[in-house]
Amino acid sequence: MLLFALVPLALLALYVVVQARRRHRLRRYTEADVPQSLWRHVPIAVSLLCLFLLTIALATPTHDMRIPRNRAVIMLVIDMSQSMRATDVEPNRLKAAEQAASQFASQLTPGINLGLVGFAGIPYLLVPPTPQHQATIEALKKLEFADSTATGEAIFTALHAIGAAAVQGAAQPPPARIVLLSDGGENKPQDPSDPHDGAYTAARLAKDQGVPISTITFGTQTGHIELDGQRVNVPVSTDQMKKIAQLAGGQSYTASSLDQLNKDYDAIENEIGYRTVPGPGSSGWLRLGVITALIATASALLINRRLPT
Repeated sequence: MLLFALVPLALLALYVVVQARRRHRLRRYTEADVPQSLWRHVPIAVSLLCLFLLTIALATPTHDMRIPRNRAVIMLVIDMSQSMRATDVEPNRLKAAEQAASQFASQLTPGINLGLVGFAGIPYLLVPPTPQHQATIEALKKLEFADSTATGEAIFTALHAIGAAAVQGAAQPPPARIVLLSDGGENKPQDPSDPHDGAYTAARLAKDQGVPISTITFGTQTGHIELDGQRVNVPVSTDQMKKIAQLAGGQSYTASSLDQLNKDYDAIENEIGYRTVPGPGSSGWLRLGVITALIATASALLINRRLPT
């Protein structure tokens, strides 16, 4: 269809030739050049532009469209360790994380199955993947502090929940994502590369299963808690969280305030809550073609007192 663009080009060439011959005839009968306004060329120029725009519309162009996913799985994995008691983010890291996660859950499109894993030394599958996002919002209110940080085991738990949800679906498993929020690295086990339940081992498994992990490192360097009557500094640590996201093929985010955390969740929602598909793009070109046709007609009547030929 784009070959039809040769038509307005041919007409333009013909118009140039006709005008050249017209000037040549005028010079044969006049001693000097007859001044003529350049505005007389406007109607034909706009007409040719109209033909070009309509040619593009005929070629059925496309443009990217973002549409909500109608099937996907997201597992929220939230750290409940003692360091999340720190009040460097009011009222404390865990409560702020609950608020942001609740807002995230309430904004997700209905086609997404959302689940929740809370973890400290032991991970708990609080909500299996479900389209009833209110279940996750209610469960977020019940997160409680506990000792240790078993990030790897929490990722394994989320992967198991995703796998169980895929069994109930169609032949192809739905796209899945883990969103991991913590304020630092795991300490159970001490080695994140532990072959049984290390965080890096779990991240590599997630990569193999096609489940990216988006990590959010939450907190500040000035965080501290009171533990057994003593002040314990719990500065945020980003290295391990970034490594987990890298190994799992996901994105790594950081947040030191509730506002930044909400923005990180918004970025994740835009990334995984929608998919980009090619959509028809002819309508815009068609509208432009019609508008230019009207302009060509109006300019011909106003300037040359006749329609363009």
